[in-house]
Amino acid sequence: MPVPMSAGLLFAIGLFAALWLVAGLWAVGRGVAMQRRSAFVAGQTERLASLLEASPYLPVVVRGDWRIEASERLGRWLGLDAGPRSFDELRGLGTGLDAQAHEALRQAILGAQRGAKPFTLSLRPQGSNRTIVCQGVAAPQSVGGPGSVLLWLSDATDGQQSLAKARIERDEAMAAFEALSGLIEAAPFPMWFREPDLRLALVNTAYVRAVEAKSAARVIEDGTELCEPIAGVSATDAAEAARAAGAAHMRTVPVTIEGERRIMRVVDVPLAPEGGRVIGIAGYAIDIQELESERGAHRRFVDTQRELLDRLSAAVAQFGPDHGLVFANQPFRRLFDVAAEDVSEGRPLARLLDAWREGGRTPEVRDYPEWRQAHVDWFALPHASEEEWRLRDGTHLHVVAQPTPDGGLLLIAEDRTEQVQLASTRDTLLRVRTATFDNLFEAIAVFAPDGRLHLWNQRFRRLWGVDESTLAAHPRVDVLMNGLADRLAKPNQISIVQEVIRAATLERTQRAGEIRFRDGRHFDFASIPLPDGNALLIMLDITASRKMEGALRERNEALEAADKVKTAFLSRMSYELRTPLTSIGGFGEMLQAGYAGELPPAARSYVDAIMDSVAVLGRQIDNVLDLAQGEAGTLAVERAPVDVRALLGKALADAAPFAETEKIELVDNLSDNLGSIEGDAQRLSRVVGGLLDNAIRFTAPAKRSGGRVLLHADGDARGVEIVVSDNGPGMPDAVAAVTKGQQAGTQTGGIGLALARQLVAAHGGTMEVLSEKGQGTLVRVTLPRGM
Repeated sequence: MPVPMSAGLLFAIGLFAALWLVAGLWAVGRGVAMQRRSAFVAGQTERLASLLEASPYLPVVVRGDWRIEASERLGRWLGLDAGPRSFDELRGLGTGLDAQAHEALRQAILGAQRGAKPFTLSLRPQGSNRTIVCQGVAAPQSVGGPGSVLLWLSDATDGQQSLAKARIERDEAMAAFEALSGLIEAAPFPMWFREPDLRLALVNTAYVRAVEAKSAARVIEDGTELCEPIAGVSATDAAEAARAAGAAHMRTVPVTIEGERRIMRVVDVPLAPEGGRVIGIAGYAIDIQELESERGAHRRFVDTQRELLDRLSAAVAQFGPDHGLVFANQPFRRLFDVAAEDVSEGRPLARLLDAWREGGRTPEVRDYPEWRQAHVDWFALPHASEEEWRLRDGTHLHVVAQPTPDGGLLLIAEDRTEQVQLASTRDTLLRVRTATFDNLFEAIAVFAPDGRLHLWNQRFRRLWGVDESTLAAHPRVDVLMNGLADRLAKPNQISIVQEVIRAATLERTQRAGEIRFRDGRHFDFASIPLPDGNALLIMLDITASRKMEGALRERNEALEAADKVKTAFLSRMSYELRTPLTSIGGFGEMLQAGYAGELPPAARSYVDAIMDSVAVLGRQIDNVLDLAQGEAGTLAVERAPVDVRALLGKALADAAPFAETEKIELVDNLSDNLGSIEGDAQRLSRVVGGLLDNAIRFTAPAKRSGGRVLLHADGDARGVEIVVSDNGPGMPDAVAAVTKGQQAGTQTGGIGLALARQLVAAHGGTMEVLSEKGQGTLVRVTLPRGM
C-alpha cells in the first residue's frame, strides 16, 4: 500500500516543477532570439560579402605570419590558377607579380607593420595589361590580429588607359592651343579675350598696334580699350550684352586705328563650354571701311542707274532670282500699268503676265498657259530673247528679255507704235513727195555728199533737156553740168552752179545765184544743205519777174523825180506864202496898235481874228517847210541850252485856253530833275504844243465830259522823257504812219505827228506812239541831254 506524501513534499515538488517550467520557457525564448539574431547576422554578412564582391576595391588581409585572406578575385586579377593563401604565392612563373614588384610590396607591408605607415603602390602582373593600385594600412586588431596589414586593391586598367588618353588629348589640345595662339597673334585684325569679370586678359599684336601701345602687357595692365564709348555704350557694356544674351553680339562702330578713323565690325562672343558657365568673352574687330565704301558706291551706282533708267524712253524692269519684280522704271509702270505695291511686294512675272493679259497688255495667243510658261522659262535661258507684241489697242511693242548672272531677268519693252506708223507714213510721204516734186513750178534736184545726183523732178529734166536714162545713172555733178553748159547764154557760168552745189554738200553752207539760158529765160537758183548730208538745188523761173522788175524800176525812177518836184514846189510855195502872210500880219499889228486910229469894238474883234488866223497859218507854213526840209535831209536845228521845265510850262499855258474851251481836263506831272538839254527851243516847243493840241482836239469830240490829257515828264543823267497821253478814241492809223516814218491823213493830225517825229529825230531822240481804239493814245518822246 503506497505511503501517502506529506503536504510539504508536494509543495516542494510543485515549486520545483514551476521553476523548471519557467526556466524552460526562458531557454526557449532565448534560443528563438539567438536564432533570429544569427539569421540577421548571416544576412548582414552575406550582404557585406556581396557588396565587397561588387565593389571595385578588393580587400586583402596579410597576417603577421604572412598568410593571406582574400577572395578568388585576387587570383584572377594576378593571373594565378587559384586564389593565393600566403604572400609567397603572389609570385609565380610568368604569372602573378614579378620579383621586383613582389619585393616592393613586401617592404611596404613591413613598413606598415612596424610604423603603421600607409602606402600606395601600382602593380602590373606578369603577362597582363592589367594595372592594380594597392593601398595598404595597418589592420585593426579585430580584423587580422597583431601585425596584420589591410590591403585595398583596385583594378586601374581602365583608369590608366583613360589617363593616357587624357594625356594624349591634353598634348593635342595644348598643341592646338599653341597653334591657335600663334594664329591669333598673327591675325591682321585686333583680337582679345576677357575674363569673367570683363577685364582684358589677352590681346594680339594687331590690337597693340591699333591702340598704339608699347606691349600687350601694358594694354592689359592699363585696360586700354579698342573702341571708345559710342552713344553711351562702352566696350565692356557690349561684352556684358553678349554674355547676358548668351550669343555673339555684333556692332559696327567708328574706331581710330593707328591714328586713322576707320569703320570696324566689332564682335563679342561668350565662351561657355557645352552650354555651361561663361568662362570668358572673346572678341575681334574687322576693318570694313573699304567694304562700306564699296557698298556705298554700289548703292549710289544702283540709285544713279535707276534714276537714269527712269529718264529713258524705253520701259525697263528687273526681276530677281525668285522671279519677283525688283525694279520698274516710270515708262514701264505707265506702259504696263504697274502699281507701286507690285514692286514693293515683288510680284512674280507669272502673276504680272496674268494681270497684263486682263488689261490687254499682252498679245492674243491661242494657248495662253503654254505661252505664259514659255515666258516664265526666260529666266533659265542662256541667251536673250526678242519678241514683237501687237496689243489689242494697236500698240506695237518690241520686247527683249535678258537673263542676268544672278538668276534674275532684265525685261526691256520699247513702244514702236510710232515707228510703225512713221514707217507707213514715210512710205506715203515718199509717194506724195514724188508726186509733189513732179508737179512743182521749181526745178529741183538733190545731190548726195559724194556729188552724185540722187533725186530730181520732171521740171528739172525738161529744163535742162536731159534724157531720163542719163539722170537714172546718177552722174556726178561735174559730169552732169559739163554736159549742160551749152544751154546757158554764158557757158562758163556752169561753174557757178557746180560751186554752189559743192558748198552745200561739203561746206554745209547755203548759197544762191542767177543764170540766164540761151533762149532768154532767167532763173534764180540756190543750194540748201539738208539734215541728212545731201544738198537741195532749187531753180526758179524769174523771167516774168525780171520783166516786171524793169517796169517797176522805170516807174520808181519817175516817182522819185515827181517827189523831188513836189518837195521843191512845197519849199517854194512855203516861202511865197510867207511873204504876203508877213505883210498881212504886219498890217494887222499896226491896226491893233492904233496907227489907223481908234477902231470900234467890232473892227477890233475882226482884227484879232485875222491875227489868230495869221498865227495859225504861219505855224502851218513852218510845219510844211520843216517837213519838206526833213524829207529832203536839209532840216537844220539850233543848238542851245533849253530849260525843259520852262518849255513844258509855256506849252501847258498856251494849250490851257484851248483845253478849257473844249472842256478837257489838262493835267501835268513834271519831275524836279528835268534840268536842261541841248536843242532848238522853238522847234521843241512846237513839238510839245502840237502833241497837246492833237490830244485835246481828238479827245474833245469823243469825250463831251470826262476828257483828260496828261503831260508827264521825267529825267535822268542820260536824257529826258516826255509823255503826252489822253483817254480819247485812239488813232491807230497815226501809230502805223509814225512807226513807218510816213505821213498820215489830216483827219488824224498826221502832219503834226510826222513833223514831230522828224524834229525829235533831228535832236537825236526817239518818239513812240501807242494807241488803242476806244482807250486813248500815248506819245512818248525821249530826248538826250546833248545832241
